[in-house]
Amino acid sequence: MKRRDVIKISAAAAAGLYLKPWTAHANYLFNNTQKVFEPNWDSLSKYQVPEWFRDAKFGMWAHWGPQCEPESGDWYARGMYQEGSWQYDYHVKKYGHPSKFGFKDVINVWKADKWNPQELVDLYKNAGAKYFMAMANHHDNLDLWDSTYQPNWNSVKMGPKKDIIAGWEQAARKAGLPFALSVHAAHAWSWYEPSQRADQNGPLAGVPYDGNLTAEDGAGTWWEGLDPQELYAQNHPLSEGSLDNGKIHSQWNWGNGVTPPSKEYCEKFYNRTIDLIDKFNPDLLYFDDTALPLWPVSNVGLEIAAYMYNKSLDKKGNPQAVITGKILDEEQRKALVWDIEKGQSNEIEPLPWQTDTCIGSWHYDQGIYRDKLYKSAKQVIHSLIDVVSKNGNLMLNIPVKGDGSIDELERAIVEEIGLWMRLNGESIYGTRPWKIFGEGPQQATAAELSHQGFNEGKGKPYSSSDFRFVTKGDRLYATVMSWPENGKVLINALRSDSPYLSKSIKKVKLVSTGKKLKFKQNAEGLEVYFPQVKPSVSYANALEIKY
Repeated sequence: MKRRDVIKISAAAAAGLYLKPWTAHANYLFNNTQKVFEPNWDSLSKYQVPEWFRDAKFGMWAHWGPQCEPESGDWYARGMYQEGSWQYDYHVKKYGHPSKFGFKDVINVWKADKWNPQELVDLYKNAGAKYFMAMANHHDNLDLWDSTYQPNWNSVKMGPKKDIIAGWEQAARKAGLPFALSVHAAHAWSWYEPSQRADQNGPLAGVPYDGNLTAEDGAGTWWEGLDPQELYAQNHPLSEGSLDNGKIHSQWNWGNGVTPPSKEYCEKFYNRTIDLIDKFNPDLLYFDDTALPLWPVSNVGLEIAAYMYNKSLDKKGNPQAVITGKILDEEQRKALVWDIEKGQSNEIEPLPWQTDTCIGSWHYDQGIYRDKLYKSAKQVIHSLIDVVSKNGNLMLNIPVKGDGSIDELERAIVEEIGLWMRLNGESIYGTRPWKIFGEGPQQATAAELSHQGFNEGKGKPYSSSDFRFVTKGDRLYATVMSWPENGKVLINALRSDSPYLSKSIKKVKLVSTGKKLKFKQNAEGLEVYFPQVKPSVSYANALEIKY
């Protein structure tokens, strides 16, 4: 989950394009249901985003797996093999040298003994989440369910010895929430390459890390009979520039010198993902990939998308499933929901989209907790309002500790988000963009969107002169992004001669209290007078406006 640049696929990689035949899964599906979608971009571009997703607006995510066990931030299973990095130093101190105690061994000590999925999902639902997402696997390549095609390296076989995804799904279904899954494992091939290294300095210089181990090395160990290569997937030459720890970002699109994945690797990823879809019927599938997994060196991502869309067709032949992808071109945005990581668009997008973000690190980081560096509920709510005004949804990760719990600071933030949503949720759920997304000085300072995102929080703070608009039925909602200390606001876009209005405004109500507010509309704008008493949370104040 870091910045990745768009890179054209190299000729060598393109030459290795794997056009995999349909498996028994797909043949069974297409022989028994209507075949609407084919595994190509032209066919997938017929996709229409279902209304449930457009109405939901706000989801919450448990980006939780074995990399949370050390509680030392994101990409731990890569950083622990990077000599001299803070995660390497932490790992050596806590667990031992990565030639002797690798990430496979971190998995072994991960027990998740305080995990209560129902309590967490209910907490998120009470906070206003309308869908819930769990992480099915990460770049660390451990499947978090009883995986048919990763039969040894999964959370049922080792570590917690629990079907994590089954537990999350049961909790989400009981709470009545659409269930989403995030899949990240396509990049284990190159992401784990540091595990092939050895120290350059010190007493163990030259001793290979455990990413080089095979099944034959396991005699007398806890993992005897298992093959570490099924986890690390490192039976291949290193990519060009592999010793440059930042090189992976420019190779994320399977170009710029990355070693092309084998046909067997691509097929295994396909089978694992189809197995996941068949067992849990997710309403949404999030891919942490440029476009689709393994694209463009393999078409398995296209096959997975076609399979899932066809499987989810309703009686009218409309798909009810959602699949997200990153760094999409215009055609791909018709086929998938564009996901922007830690950022948002600066305009109303013509098609529904989603931003994914977190209040801390993607994986739990005890340092963020210790130093109280979490995003505040106010920051989350401001992002949500802005995203929704531009035709987007917000997916929020609350980092989960290794033991399966969240800390008290996180819980307080979640509860405060819930308080605001209970007071103002009608201005969020089921809304659609208005003619403009808003007005005010903050937008002029907003950062441009990079290829992947990462422009959140870079503008000036919102003020009572910043407004965001959405509509629902005959109602317009204008959210004042801060409480006006002078007791009034002036909204220029709603002036009497506004090109956006065809009728005079008849009523203004403060959504959080239901109180009708005094106002006047003239050539300067709509002037609204706020009450003296603030609601319990007042950093964003939705107004319901009727013509």
